[in-house]
Amino acid sequence: MNDHDPLAGLDEIDWAALAHAYGPAEDVPAQVRELTSADPAERATALHHLYGNIFHQGSRYEAAAHAVPFLLALAAHPPTPDRDEVVHLLAALAIGLDESHLPAGVDAAGWRAQVAAVLAVDEAERLRELDAWVAEARGESERRVREMRRDAYDHARSRRFARAELDAYDAVRAGTPVFRALLADPDPAVRAAAAYTLGWFPENAAECAPALRALLGAEDDASVTANAIVSLGLLGDTGSVPRLRRYLDAAPGSDTAPGSDTASGSDAARDGGSGLVRWAAAVALARLGATEAGVIAELAAASAEPPAVPEDGPPVAFMDGDLRAYSSACLAELDGEIPREAVDAVLDGLSRTSEIASFGMAAAALRLTFGPPPPEPPGPYETLPEDAQRAVRVLAGMSEPTWQWVNFTEILTAWSLPSERDALRGYAGLR
Repeated sequence: MNDHDPLAGLDEIDWAALAHAYGPAEDVPAQVRELTSADPAERATALHHLYGNIFHQGSRYEAAAHAVPFLLALAAHPPTPDRDEVVHLLAALAIGLDESHLPAGVDAAGWRAQVAAVLAVDEAERLRELDAWVAEARGESERRVREMRRDAYDHARSRRFARAELDAYDAVRAGTPVFRALLADPDPAVRAAAAYTLGWFPENAAECAPALRALLGAEDDASVTANAIVSLGLLGDTGSVPRLRRYLDAAPGSDTAPGSDTASGSDAARDGGSGLVRWAAAVALARLGATEAGVIAELAAASAEPPAVPEDGPPVAFMDGDLRAYSSACLAELDGEIPREAVDAVLDGLSRTSEIASFGMAAAALRLTFGPPPPEPPGPYETLPEDAQRAVRVLAGMSEPTWQWVNFTEILTAWSLPSERDALRGYAGLR
């Protein structure tokens, strides 16, 4: 590659010998090239295809790691249109669906150990493990699901997937210098995308965290600031805790919240009173173990009614922008007892969701009210604690379209609750 042509060398790769979700990846170079088209519709179509083939419903394929260097070059090339979209595609290629890593962030060491184990185990041993997993199922419904997954298991394919996904992650991780440079881009959408992406590489925290902290001292866009703050939490940057507390403590309209550790005036005028920034500070502080009352109160408030993201600004991309679900997930992962009013806020938030938006909320609500998924079904409804009873009532009252999603009913099954709407309503004594 060179400064004049970010896609130099694209056609030198034997794409037909590489796989994506639909077979040989020979269509990938044309789609990557179309990301530079002057036609917005053509660019959108190319992006759609890339999300469907080298990234498919969260899975990454062999061709993904080979496409990453060219996507990084496009992101770093100012004439490239929609560079924020290219950066978000890179983040997706690195980690898949980010909800699978939240609220804790990427466990890079655990992921590497898991891949090593997958590559080391032989097929017979893995099949024995799956048989034992099926035998441990709680109830007939869960057993059928596990049997289906065991029967669909393909050992060679599983090994290819494990290797391809970690290869894609490492290919994007090699581009962290690009993302750090993009924090100074004139386009706030590009800055926000770069700030979001840097949070997924804890092995590079020594370089990424200082870049994000420097951004906070100069940024005037609340959405960019929020992405950077959450990423600092995901990187485990405990040194940012004092600054994050000051963001959290800033009242709406305040002019005293600092954006740097040594100066406060200009930063406060820009974003100190932003509910979005306070929300981000609470999320980051929870991730960093600073779970004082103000953090819990902010997360509870956002679980019931999330802060507004400016319509004319870039997105806060975590959990696909579902700040309510992210807030509830943070509360559900906290150690110790959560105040009753925070649990009530999560249940209020759950009652305001439906279909896909209800999945994360339902899991958080059940974890907060029942604890971890139990080995046995709960007792009679009348014997449940009051907050668990309310959780059951809220779930039983979810809309019919919500109940048609297997993702939703599987969450109930995990907590050994009835996974049919009428059955759950009957369990709760509802008509």
